Amino acid sequence: MVASAAVAGVSLTAHQRNILAGVNAGASSLSLVGSGFIVLCYLLFKELRKFSFKLVFYLALSDMLCSFFSIVGDPSKGFFCSAQGYSTHFFCVASFLWTTTIAFTLHRTVVKHKTDVEEFEAVFHLYVWGTSLAMTVIRSFGNDHRHLSAWCWTQSGLTGKAIHFVTFYMPLWGAILYNGFTYFQVIRMLNNATRMAVGMSGQPYASDARDNMRALNRWGYYPLILIGSWAFGTINRIHDFFEPNHKIFWLSFLDVAMASLMGLFNSIAYGLNSSVRRAIFERLDKYWPEGLNRWLPINFKYKALTQESELVLLSTDGQR
Repeated sequence: MVASAAVAGVSLTAHQRNILAGVNAGASSLSLVGSGFIVLCYLLFKELRKFSFKLVFYLALSDMLCSFFSIVGDPSKGFFCSAQGYSTHFFCVASFLWTTTIAFTLHRTVVKHKTDVEEFEAVFHLYVWGTSLAMTVIRSFGNDHRHLSAWCWTQSGLTGKAIHFVTFYMPLWGAILYNGFTYFQVIRMLNNATRMAVGMSGQPYASDARDNMRALNRWGYYPLILIGSWAFGTINRIHDFFEPNHKIFWLSFLDVAMASLMGLFNSIAYGLNSSVRRAIFERLDKYWPEGLNRWLPINFKYKALTQESELVLLSTDGQR
C-alpha cells in the first residue's frame, strides 16, 4: 500500500485520507453513543449518583466530548480545524486522567482502608481539568496553523510533533503505568483477603472477597483499554517523527480506529455494570409484561441483580 501510494501520487493519498476520515467519524460516533449512554443513566437514575459512579460519569463525559469534537466541523476550514484539534486533545487527555482518579480512589479505599475519598473531588477536578488545559496550551507551541492536515492531529514541524508527543503520549503512558501499578496492589490486597477468609473458614467473608474480585476485574480493564486504544497511535507517532515522508497506511488506520473507539470500549466495560443494569431493570420490571420475563437470561433479571455484589468502592458510600 505504501509503495502504491508513492507511485500513484496525490490521488491515492487523498483516497487514503478520505478512508481515515470516514473511519474516524464512524468510530467516534459509536464512542459518542456509548459514552452518552453512561451520561444519560447518571442523569436519569438518582441511585447511581454515588461518588464512585460519579467518577465514571466524568470519564464518560470526557469521552463523549472528545468523540464529539473529533466529528464536528470541516477539517478543511482553518477555524474548525484548530478548534477541533485542541478541543479533542483537551477532552482526550481529561479522559485518561479521570482513570487515574478512579485508580487512586480504589487504592485508598481497598489498600489504605480510608473512607475519605469524597473529600478529594475538588482536587480531582483541579488535577484533571487543570492538567488537560496546560497540556492543550503547551501543544499550541510549535504548531504551524498554515498547514491543515486531514483530521487536525498532525503538526508539520518536528518541534510541533515532539510537543504533541510530550503533551499527550507521555502523560498517557504515565497514566497507564500508574493504573497498572495501582491495580496490581489492589488485586494483591484482595487476594490476601480472600486467602485469609478461606483459611478462617469464613464462608460469608470468602464470598464477599470473591464478589469484590469479580467487580474489580471490570474496573481493572482501564489500563488494558488505554493500551489497546493508544498503542498503535504511539507507534505511529514515533514512526512519523523519524520517517515523516514514509507513511504506513495500515498503521494509520489502526491508529485512528482504535483511538476513536476508546469511548465505546469504556462504555462497554463500565456502562453495563450491576448498578446500571439494576437501575434500568428496576424500572422495566414495573412495565415489562410478566410473561416475557421467563425469556430473559437469568443475569438480566432484576431479582438476580439485587443479589449481585457491587464493587468495594461502592460499599464505602454506605459506610459514611
